[in-house]
Amino acid sequence: MENQMSVFKKHFDEITSNEYIDDDLYHKYNVKRGLRNADGTGVLVGLTRVGDVHGYVVENEKKVAVPGKLYYRGIDIEDIVANAGKDKRFCFEETVYLLLFGSLPNKKQLTEFTALIGNNRLLPKNFPEDVIMKAPSRDIMNKLASSILALYPYDNDPENLSPENVLRQCMELIARFPTIVAYSYMSKKHYFDHDSLVIHLADSACSTAEAILSLIRPDQKYTQHEAELLDLALVLHAEHGGGNNSTFTVHLVSSADTDTYSTIAAGIGSLKGYKHGGANAKVIGMMDDIMKNVKNWESEEEVSAYLTKIMKGEAYDGSKLIYGQGHAVYTITDPRAVLLRDKAEALAEEKGFKKEYNLYRLIERLAPVVFKKIKGSDKDICTNVDFYSGFVYKMLGIPPELNTPIFAVSRIAGWCAHRMEEIITGGRIIRPAYKCVQSRNKYIEIDKRKEGIISWLKELLHWQ
Repeated sequence: MENQMSVFKKHFDEITSNEYIDDDLYHKYNVKRGLRNADGTGVLVGLTRVGDVHGYVVENEKKVAVPGKLYYRGIDIEDIVANAGKDKRFCFEETVYLLLFGSLPNKKQLTEFTALIGNNRLLPKNFPEDVIMKAPSRDIMNKLASSILALYPYDNDPENLSPENVLRQCMELIARFPTIVAYSYMSKKHYFDHDSLVIHLADSACSTAEAILSLIRPDQKYTQHEAELLDLALVLHAEHGGGNNSTFTVHLVSSADTDTYSTIAAGIGSLKGYKHGGANAKVIGMMDDIMKNVKNWESEEEVSAYLTKIMKGEAYDGSKLIYGQGHAVYTITDPRAVLLRDKAEALAEEKGFKKEYNLYRLIERLAPVVFKKIKGSDKDICTNVDFYSGFVYKMLGIPPELNTPIFAVSRIAGWCAHRMEEIITGGRIIRPAYKCVQSRNKYIEIDKRKEGIISWLKELLHWQ
């Protein structure tokens, strides 16, 4: 076995060495790795009117940190949330309307738009049985992506890229996402966790937040407070500018003139990643680790010491990262994290999570201090929305495997707005450059080539 592993390593090292590119070459050719400039700002690759993420200003060619702001179609997200709260109404549907059409709906428009979404929640005939339940998946994001692709043949006009047809498709997808996510989760629970199969019909009369809670709970019961908090989470995740990975993916794929189902499935694949929408799962894992290993959750000294161990790679997963801290754009505050944190406090009190909530608040305060101490950096970092979103879902009784899918239920609104924008005003396929740094090699005759890798590949293909 030991000899076999050494053969594996030899061939694997050979393969990976062919993919390795020296860091010096990136500097030599001034490559914007990650489409980032040297100061951490994003490379400007497009224009948008959908959303704006504001976390710093540039003065005398230097980044200057400012409190974070998020704008949907030029309107401050804090104003959207505050006014909806004042009127005691759910505001995700209002947010979707704003993102798609560029203006806020009046009462009549909002009522009719909400009804349109509700009336389109049902999936095509036999779709749940034939597509979701006959091929269940342990991972709900993967099932969501495959289900979106599977909707293509149910569409009588799937390849029509006219704005009106794409808008129809977008509206149907926005409405159907919660149902697909819920049914995929229930199928996973039944076929892999051996629980009873419980499938509810989607209620067309309720809000998206209420629909989600109703669809994933066997008794379909939820409180107004729970629905309001989930609605807020949906609003805050609906859009985040054109440069985040999944939305840029939607722009990228849309620019190739492909169909809506392929485009949105690509966005889902991006959002699933742990460096993007899957980050809240890392936060939950880290917080569980902290709660197990820190005896006194109120002790600044103990919590700070454990955060230091995490940053040194001596605790949790060895990544040297305090998950949920820092952001590519926000510096002083992430407005989404602030809004979600403040709204969550009352539910934490109500459901007996106040001690845990206070630990989150303490880590939010201590993490930047530990970061600067360990890194010797004066970089501003703030708590991002991923730090609190997983905790909110936990209080709502939403299982961890649904955290990122619910993010997708929200972000489909922003994706669709950006897809419409790309189709209407993009005009050119997105095609950045990659410089080839491979040296020229001579052709080797077949009888003189090395052997051995095929046997290794055979073993690799039988890995499981």
